Amino acid sequence: MSAIVCNEIWFRYDARASWIIEDFSHEFRPGIVVIKGASGCGKSTLLRMLAGYLQPARGIITTPSGRPPTCKDYQRQEVGFVFQQLNLLPLASVERNLEMAGSLAGLNSEIIRSRTQHWLQTLGLGEFGKRRPSSLSGGQQQRAAIARALVKEPEILLLDEPTSGLDDLNTQVICRALQTFVTGSRVCVICSHDARLDSLAHEILDFNRFLPLEGHLLSLAGAA
Repeated sequence: MSAIVCNEIWFRYDARASWIIEDFSHEFRPGIVVIKGASGCGKSTLLRMLAGYLQPARGIITTPSGRPPTCKDYQRQEVGFVFQQLNLLPLASVERNLEMAGSLAGLNSEIIRSRTQHWLQTLGLGEFGKRRPSSLSGGQQQRAAIARALVKEPEILLLDEPTSGLDDLNTQVICRALQTFVTGSRVCVICSHDARLDSLAHEILDFNRFLPLEGHLLSLAGAA
């Protein structure tokens, strides 16, 4: 089965808090799924559960390989994750960030070198590989974080706001790389407010319906 299946998922961060995700079921099939919705509706939380970084309080998530999401081999070998905060290692060069991701995935050194150069070139970072992330622009750092996720060429690619704050050119480069990569049995789930990503999607999942809008925000925003 080449899909991630969520079956009746529930999640909250504290036993006394309200549920962030309630009774959520969905099958993420091969291709690109864009999850849209207001801030606080549970998009990033779901992404972290698909990666195994958070565990649902109830329900089951089934991965294509059958490994549970919390399995370290699943996380290292099958999942590429791009955090909203990017989380590039600040003291390592861009190349080294990619190489360490490949090494953790168990790739041999020749494949790591080849893929590192391929994804740096594909994302327009070929001349910046020896530099530290702090010396790059915001757009270059975001492309470097995506290259790091792609270097192990995972079956599951999860991206949290990958084009937030980027201009159209940076966004187009990222979109082209994703279109090239997400083929065959690969599953890509993107959480985003960015309407420019809609054209990439094989499916758009509206998460607003899982969390009621805060009524006081409607009045503050001047909505009827």
